[in-house]
Amino acid sequence: MSDSVLVVGGGPAGLSAAHALASAGIKVDLVEKADILGGAPILSGYAKLVPSGEWAKDAIGSMVDRVVANPNIKVHLNSVVQTFDGKPGKFDAVLKNGTKIKAGATVLCTGFTHFDSVNKPEWGFGRFPDVVTTTQVEQMISSGKGVRRPSNGEKPKRVAILLCVGSRDRQIGREWCSKICCSVSANLAMEIREELPDCHVYIYYMDIRTFGLLETKYYWRSQEEFKVKYIKARIAEVTGRDGQVLVKGEDTLVKRPISIPFDMVVHAVGMDPNVDNMLLSSVFDVKLEPNGFVDRKNTYGIMGASSRDGVFVAGSATGPETIDDSIAQGAAAAMSALASLREMA
Repeated sequence: MSDSVLVVGGGPAGLSAAHALASAGIKVDLVEKADILGGAPILSGYAKLVPSGEWAKDAIGSMVDRVVANPNIKVHLNSVVQTFDGKPGKFDAVLKNGTKIKAGATVLCTGFTHFDSVNKPEWGFGRFPDVVTTTQVEQMISSGKGVRRPSNGEKPKRVAILLCVGSRDRQIGREWCSKICCSVSANLAMEIREELPDCHVYIYYMDIRTFGLLETKYYWRSQEEFKVKYIKARIAEVTGRDGQVLVKGEDTLVKRPISIPFDMVVHAVGMDPNVDNMLLSSVFDVKLEPNGFVDRKNTYGIMGASSRDGVFVAGSATGPETIDDSIAQGAAAAMSALASLREMA
């Protein structure tokens, strides 16, 4: 029997799982397909995180540093698990580069993929340069250059943020709520207003879901302190007019059509299943739930259990999730993996 654990994915959940196991004296092989650790917050250049308000490079960067410095953790970058066989206590994994790993248990922390706004063409992305995504605005802010119009480099005077792009949309097969978009959008709106106090920011929404304690911190604060305007609307299309971007739709509160020009339009993109999930499902022999995320066996039994004994799952691999909850789930799945090893000892 092997008393080491294989952790797949080096984002917040994977970093948390690896650190928790290593702190308990367990040897960990951490496999990450990218050339750096950190997952979406680092790879996609996130700015300030919700709800901590810390810069992603600092908060997630510190998690990366403690993993890299831990002698119990061996990091495999630019690596993918090609084959995975065996049973609990005796798993054999082979990486694409030929490296062989023996593990007693495995934790999948393989994350998600940002929705590609090209799949919502009527809302202007890919057709007009000043239609961007929340991820692109995060990158503008985290780069230190500030929010600027891609078309001409100027500071925008009027910005619209469109919620639920790639979420809660049956027409394109995304029926789920992505959970974090409302809070992230309110946070971005405040960051834009903080940098550009003369810029008017509007958020178009179906419903606002700043869940739990985030209601006051983001929804109400963005309106009362930062004067962000919220429009309950159904958007018909986003098009161009006279060098601006025109948002057309219906104000569903007063039941009338509206057409407002903006300097920039921002898509609040949702969370899709990892594009590799079909392959991951085949390699690790785990089931996917109907929307394509990795299925969990029983939340009220063994935390993080997947459909295969000895293989655990955590974070946004299982569905839309916050970074904080992904970190907590990573540690919980790690403890389940540790318990499984000790039961077999």
